[in-house]
Amino acid sequence: MDKKTENKMTNRQLAALETKRKLLEAAKRIVCEKGLINTSVEEITKSCGVSNGTFYTYFKRKEDIVFALSYEMYKEIYEKAQAYEGTFMERLVFYMVNFSGYIEKSSLKLCQEWVRNTVDPDLLEDGYEKSKLSMDIDSMKGMLERGIERNELKKDTPADLLAHTLTDVLYGEMLCWDMSGGAYSFTERTKEFCDIFLPLIIRPYLNGKEE
Repeated sequence: MDKKTENKMTNRQLAALETKRKLLEAAKRIVCEKGLINTSVEEITKSCGVSNGTFYTYFKRKEDIVFALSYEMYKEIYEKAQAYEGTFMERLVFYMVNFSGYIEKSSLKLCQEWVRNTVDPDLLEDGYEKSKLSMDIDSMKGMLERGIERNELKKDTPADLLAHTLTDVLYGEMLCWDMSGGAYSFTERTKEFCDIFLPLIIRPYLNGKEE
């Protein structure tokens, strides 16, 4: 939300916005440290000095706060990747590895719940998950389009096709990691893909000698 919008809000609305921010920040800190399964609503509310009832004013269930938080986290990952100092390939690897890393750190159980709620449209309630795939494809496409703008990638690079393909890879890895019960590291699997296969996919579209 920009400053112009905030300036038009009442004190009550601003207070509510600040409370929600505190809940999100507390959840981000605690879940990243302990995982969702080991985090309680009481722990989140106690951390930011509000009641459990206040939590349920903004979120229907514990998982919802992480769905909301994930939008902010993925946006942050994307922005950091775009600003990352290095070659196009280094920025793309940074994005993909951190994408996987955030999911793994957030906990296997959370990821499994997210997949369950996203795959079955009858379970969708508030729309958080409905556009997550589209957002991730758009972010990947943004990485590629920025590479074209910087003349790191050829002008005829099929950004849309590559964005769908690379997002398919990340989502496929995520599903397999879920189904394995977390038997291996999702992050390390993504690093392996980036080391071995990603250069074969991207190299034909690179300008210059970047590897």
